[in-house]
Amino acid sequence: MAIRQIITAPDIRLKQVSEQVDAVDDDLRALMDDMLETMYAAPGVGLAAIQIGISQRIIVMDLARDEEPPAPRYFINPEILEASEELVIYEEGCLSVPEMYDEVERPNKVRIRYLDYHGNPQEHECEEFLATCIQHEMDHLEGILFIDHLSKLKRNMILRKLQKAKRGQGETQPA
Repeated sequence: MAIRQIITAPDIRLKQVSEQVDAVDDDLRALMDDMLETMYAAPGVGLAAIQIGISQRIIVMDLARDEEPPAPRYFINPEILEASEELVIYEEGCLSVPEMYDEVERPNKVRIRYLDYHGNPQEHECEEFLATCIQHEMDHLEGILFIDHLSKLKRNMILRKLQKAKRGQGETQPA
């Protein structure tokens, strides 16, 4: 396993729509293991493959608290089948938008279909924090960041802060 570099906004790769995964094999499982290790090291609770520059519809997640044993989850080609009309607001952050947080409103429940770590089809009803997290990560697969749900003013303020921080670190944005 290896820790991969997480790309950060406003990197244009984060705006790509990710491609469907054709087959779940050992190489894909190795990638998901790397993603999980990267997410734990960051630390975070979820990571989409595009956040490490791989445009495939893959998400890893672990919502276990510090005192709980790890509970990794793997979602390949996830899709939302149903979303509740009831909405909930959570403060969201993102490994690709470091140290920035804001409230985002999303459906409180979603039913999803996906392939698991072994390529087996699954359906799962997600509620509350899990529902928010899966929707946040699935947004990445469509080239959407949580800041895209904010007002244009808030989004632009966050992007300016990120650009300033990158300039201060001597980083440049890929074309």
